[in-house]
Amino acid sequence: MANLQIQPAANSKTDSFDKRIDSIRHLSKSISSKMKNSLRKIDEINMRVRLLSFNAQIQAAKAGEAGRTFAVVANEIGTLSTNTAQVAEGLAEETKNDINQLSEISNFLAVVRGGRLVDLAHTNIDLIDRNLYERSCDVRWWATDSSAVGAFANPGPDSSRHACERLGVILNAYTVYLDIVLCDLNGMVIANGRPSRYKSIGMSVAANEWFRKARHSTSGDDFGFETVHASPLVQGQHILAYSCGVRRDGQANGEIIGVIGILFNWEALAQTIVQQTPLSPSEKETTRVCIIDKTGNILADTKNAILKERIDISHLESILLQGRGFTNSELRGSPTLFAVATSSGYETYSTGWYSIIIQTLNS
Repeated sequence: MANLQIQPAANSKTDSFDKRIDSIRHLSKSISSKMKNSLRKIDEINMRVRLLSFNAQIQAAKAGEAGRTFAVVANEIGTLSTNTAQVAEGLAEETKNDINQLSEISNFLAVVRGGRLVDLAHTNIDLIDRNLYERSCDVRWWATDSSAVGAFANPGPDSSRHACERLGVILNAYTVYLDIVLCDLNGMVIANGRPSRYKSIGMSVAANEWFRKARHSTSGDDFGFETVHASPLVQGQHILAYSCGVRRDGQANGEIIGVIGILFNWEALAQTIVQQTPLSPSEKETTRVCIIDKTGNILADTKNAILKERIDISHLESILLQGRGFTNSELRGSPTLFAVATSSGYETYSTGWYSIIIQTLNS
């Protein structure tokens, strides 16, 4: 069983980089706004000067010879107004180019940030796929265990007790599981690895998807699965369930005589991954990291809303088709970055889920 490797925490350099992106964007907006206001005021003043020059020229003409000197002054004022307008226009054009370049830098840095969040989202779903691939291997292996085969081939108190003991030994070595259960073909639990903790013996799982898939499988190479759900087998804790048919003599093509189900501690894995996503301290305050299924149901979440909320992913369809990417949108009136990566699978296994990072941006 491979150990789960969590990514290192983001350092102060990441935090500083993100702050600089916001600073540049704000600086660009501030300069643009201030320059527009200044140029507008210059235009207003210039308009008044032009009007004053025009009126002065009219009065000078009315005064005839006596107003000739005044007319010269009025003309100079008009020329000064024209020159001022030309300088203002040139300044506006030059400043516009500088602001555009500053905006381009800001946009580039925003793309860098978006790309980084997409990489983090991809790493999260890849960690989950790799880890859960091993679960599909474990259940097929343990379905051939002699104690599991014996519990169904030779049913009775002794074989069931031996199966419970053997499953307990497995659980002590594989701490990622809450419990392992053996079920007869009617879906009744006849043994489990932690009978003193979980009183599941005698419970029926006939309606569970993981049981039905294994019960109707045609080969020992097949396995069943049921997505995240709260299971009464382990007192309502959130699990993923993997299953496999137990076959006579442990042979892959043997007659199915029972079902083994392994109850994976989903929250221990998923919450660790999303909570330890390497984000800077300032990012953590404005960022939500989730794993969701194809309908948007939250399966893991830094806000601990597992199976309590759904995320609308309708505006992310194009990105989901591409497999990974990011987009800027609005969430509850605030500019928000959505970074998404789809499950690409590992070996023969894929959850088909999505990893999503939602980050509120400073407006």
